[in-house]
Amino acid sequence: MVLCSVLTEWVSALADLVLEQHCAGCGGLDGPLCAACREVVDRGPWRCPARFGCPPVWAAGAYTGRGRAVLLAFKNGGYRALAEPLSRGLAAAVRAAAPTAERISLVPVPGRRSAVRKRGYDPVRTVGAAAAVRLRAQGVAARVVCPLRYSRPTRDQVGLGAAARWANLSGAMRARWPGKSPAVGDAVVAVDDVLTTGATLAEAARALTAAGIRVAGAAVVAERLCRVVTDPSQTATAGPARSPPGGAPHAMCREIQKSRWKTVPDNRAISG
Repeated sequence: MVLCSVLTEWVSALADLVLEQHCAGCGGLDGPLCAACREVVDRGPWRCPARFGCPPVWAAGAYTGRGRAVLLAFKNGGYRALAEPLSRGLAAAVRAAAPTAERISLVPVPGRRSAVRKRGYDPVRTVGAAAAVRLRAQGVAARVVCPLRYSRPTRDQVGLGAAARWANLSGAMRARWPGKSPAVGDAVVAVDDVLTTGATLAEAARALTAAGIRVAGAAVVAERLCRVVTDPSQTATAGPARSPPGGAPHAMCREIQKSRWKTVPDNRAISG
């Protein structure tokens, strides 16, 4: 048993070493993320179109192409080293959500327990913590607070339509703020990985508000650009393809980067 454990750890360490030599976005040898892919990941922050029930949301990048490949490598490939480069854009999105706050509390949406156990870590909490470190280095009093919990079992959102996503998460979270409530001048910013329909962030905001916590806004690592759902009763509200400021219209929605980390079809999101 001891030998098996040692071999497992050795193989895992070797795999991490090999992975870090390759870029998670394009597969090049300048890993863990080359300069060109860093620019793709950090195209924001930009203000996302309003989603039903969501506070104002800011995105660091787009969930498509290389940005999608990087995020999937971080979430589903066990590539934890990507938390650091991903945190740069997320920190900027958090600051955009609360530009004048003296202090910012980043509240990550909770991962499902089964998913966290399988991965061995909570991706949203991990990248949120890294973003808080970046903000503190910039002189912003930032911290991660985790008051959100699931109050009932939920399904994996992957593969669910918009209405099913909302039904799956409606009333599923509760919040209990540790210690005293945020003081005057503090801003609470909800943090997630991907914004699609907005069901996850809307439920997080509802639970926080019900606990007496005012939510200033939200920030995500990536926004899915091609579909916007403004009403949960609509299973697929198709809007015009968009691109962030400075991008060519429709180009980002057409760009699909095949990735070794791909675990869901290109026309489905992994969260939100």
